[in-house]
Formats: sequence, C-alpha cells, structure tokens
Amino acid sequence: MLADPSSSTAPHVGLPTPASARTREDHRLFTRMAEGDRAARDELVGRFIPLARSLARRFEHSGEPLEDLVQVASLALVKAIDRFDPARGNAFTSFAVPTIVGELKRHFRDRTWSVRPPRDLQELIQRIDRISSRLAQEIDRMPTVAELSDATGVGEERILEALEARNGRGGVSLQAPLSRGEDGASIEETLGADDDAYALAEMRSLLDALCVGLPDRSRDVLRMRFAQDMTQSEIGARLGVSQMQVSRILRQSIARMREVAEHQQRLTAAA
Repeated sequence: MLADPSSSTAPHVGLPTPASARTREDHRLFTRMAEGDRAARDELVGRFIPLARSLARRFEHSGEPLEDLVQVASLALVKAIDRFDPARGNAFTSFAVPTIVGELKRHFRDRTWSVRPPRDLQELIQRIDRISSRLAQEIDRMPTVAELSDATGVGEERILEALEARNGRGGVSLQAPLSRGEDGASIEETLGADDDAYALAEMRSLLDALCVGLPDRSRDVLRMRFAQDMTQSEIGARLGVSQMQVSRILRQSIARMREVAEHQQRLTAAA
C-alpha cells in the first residue's frame, strides 16, 4: 500500500529540501559552531563552497586565473561564516553573497593592476568586460567601440580610455624574450641607445675646466668661434677688432688650454 503523500510519516527521499528547512539547518549549524563545534564550521564551509565557486566564475572573463578567483571567494566565504550572526534571523546567503563579491572586487582593485587606474575607471573596465563577453556570444565576434558605447551608455572616448587602461592589469618582465626561440634577445636588450648628448655634456665640462684662468674676452671669442660657428671676421666686427687680433686671441687661448690639459694629465698620471 502506497503511503499518503500528505501524511506526516510519508517518506521524503529524493525531494528537494525546502528553503525554510535549509535555513533552519544552517542556523542549527551556526549555533553549534558558536558553541565551539569545529565540525559544524567545516560542514558549513562544505555546504556553501559551491556558492563561492559560482560567484568566482562571474569574474573568470577578466583574465585572472579561475583558481585564484576561487581561492579569493573561498577565503571570503570562511570570513562570512565566522562573522555571520544567526540571531538576526536572516538567511546566510543574503550576508555571504555581497561579502564574497566585495572581496572579489577588492582583489581586482588592489592586487591585479601593475599600473592602477582610478577606481571609477576600474569599475568601468569590469563592466565593459562583462558586456563585451555577452555581446561576443550574441554577434559571434568581438564588439566594436561604438557597439560597446551603445551597450554601456558611455562615450566612445571613455570606452577607449578604459580599454587602454586595461593593459595595466599585467606587466611583462624586461628579461622576457622577444620571440619564442631559446636564443632570442630579451626586451631589456632592445631598450636604450647611445645618446650623443652625454658626450657633449662631458666635452663641455672638460672645456669649462680648461678655460679656467682665461680672460672673459678670450672665452667670448672661443664661444663665438666654436659654439656659434662665426668666422674670425664676424667676431672681429662684433668686438670691434681686426681679424688678425681675433686669430691671435684664438691661438693664445688654445695654447693656454693645451697647457692646462697637459698639466691635468701629469697630475692624473702621478696619482
């Protein structure tokens, strides 16, 4: 004889647990945990770990490894279990979901950026990622900037700014190879180049040292001849002297600078 389904003694094997019954069971476990029952805490973690995984998967399109996201969500779940107060009469999920999602968002905000953009731009990037993933499935290709702008209600310039800032999530080591070959050059080997300005700066420093003791007029003649590339006649016209006088000043100044240079070389060799 079949049991009457309405009877209180009727078996319920295979039937889903009503939400109210599950909530009462959760509260019973939380009560046991508050009394120091570690097994109750472990059982709660086991009951709700699928919820943490489900919330982590919402963010898997972000480029972060899913394993890392699940770990962040799982740790947030444990924090939620430890902080939940069943005496308030609320369902645990209503407390756990915003707690876990908040930890996941904080993870993206604080841990995944090599160059951290403003928070509002980070939030826009996450929004664009979600919408882009949905649109790509609908139209079977990556959406354009204009399509993202229409879907988000954000201007195209702001969309471009967010897409550019998204590159700050990850960095590349300077030791990374430029190609997959074992003998390929690294990125750092392609950076930098000879800068002639350094040589010019050193030369100017040397000339300043060699010009020590020269009269101001001699320095002016040297500057006009070699820095401004003026002819001796042009220099003479500016200073009101003959070209022969300018030539003599140049010879005397260069001879004096040579003497100073030779003297410095002797001092360096002696040291």
